Amino acid sequence: MRWASTLQVGDRGRNTLTPLLTAGLEDIRDKLGGQSPDLLVGFVAPHFMNEFDHVPAAVRVQLAPRCFIGCSAGGLIGGWQEVEREPAVAFTAAILPDVEIKPFHVEDEQCPDLDDPPEHWEDLVGNESANHPAFILLPDPFSLRVDTLVSGLDFAFPDAVKVGGLASGASQPGANALFLNEKTFRTGAVGVGLSGNLVVETVVAQGCRPIGTAMRVTKCDRNILYELNGMPAVSALHEVLVDLAPHEQQLARHALFLGVAMDEFKEEHNAGDFLIRNILGLEPVSGALVVGERLRSERTVQFHLRDAATSADDLRFMLKRYTDTHERNAAGALLFSCLGRGQYLYGIPNHDSDCFREYVGEIPLGGFFCNGEIGPVGGSTFLHGYTSSFGIFRAKEPAGT
Repeated sequence: MRWASTLQVGDRGRNTLTPLLTAGLEDIRDKLGGQSPDLLVGFVAPHFMNEFDHVPAAVRVQLAPRCFIGCSAGGLIGGWQEVEREPAVAFTAAILPDVEIKPFHVEDEQCPDLDDPPEHWEDLVGNESANHPAFILLPDPFSLRVDTLVSGLDFAFPDAVKVGGLASGASQPGANALFLNEKTFRTGAVGVGLSGNLVVETVVAQGCRPIGTAMRVTKCDRNILYELNGMPAVSALHEVLVDLAPHEQQLARHALFLGVAMDEFKEEHNAGDFLIRNILGLEPVSGALVVGERLRSERTVQFHLRDAATSADDLRFMLKRYTDTHERNAAGALLFSCLGRGQYLYGIPNHDSDCFREYVGEIPLGGFFCNGEIGPVGGSTFLHGYTSSFGIFRAKEPAGT
């Protein structure tokens, strides 16, 4: 197995796509020793919106990968660089011996109901659960119910890793691009199932730290949280906030979240054990909080804060936990990071890429800044925000054994 990654940045004054595509694809070919890749994942900045339809043909002519998927991207990652709001293209490629590759494009109306049998979802994406595939998913946020797709794939492929991100760069429906082999789509989702001599591991860094103590949901209705530990949710939140330092209280005004514990059997919950969800508002009369997640009674939750320092610490914690429990034999990786991270959050370039290299090593890393990130927490797959979701690829065993 062999991976390569590249990032090509253009001149803001001359937004011409062809030279960047040529340079990027030639760099990939050189890094792969002149071979055409089995899998090519590509991302193109919205500066080239009028040329999106030309991308698949250029890829086919210049590199001829066995499978090409990609999308438009408001920020790009490759070659240990991250650029945002710049005219650029990024490619990550892999030679995957003994790996079966099954790409697909789906539209929202094609998605089965969530109570349909697993076979309907297998037919939708052209993959079989018995083959134990891992999935890379690139949906368009304007035209597809991503939660439905992710939940359906979790149902039909419960043991499969699903990682990816929502296409970005567009401000209106139909302006994003999704690439699949020789076609460009404007709606739906593209993806690929990978099975065979391949293991995909994940690191999902949600960038938050818990505050206060863990509490029990004692009254709720879908995503409306009425009571925690038998008291109005707003009152419980107030008790947490009054114990914070003044700067933390100020941070809570615009960076407060609710973490939902993913393993109720743990005696103690720490950072990384929670699914982080937005607090969307409050009902002052009832004292209820409106949360971006369906809740149920007796669920363990804890309030969280997010800022640059916390996000950096969380990423390092999650990467260290990964390296402490896995051998350093990865061949390549993809990074799906939120548009709200990067320089906007940290004030410096290449933060998450540099951190990944520090902990995991000098393996090719590529990806993009997304409108939402897909990755597992606690054994289930979710659509996240403000997150960096890594897919880390290695061979199960040496090719030919």
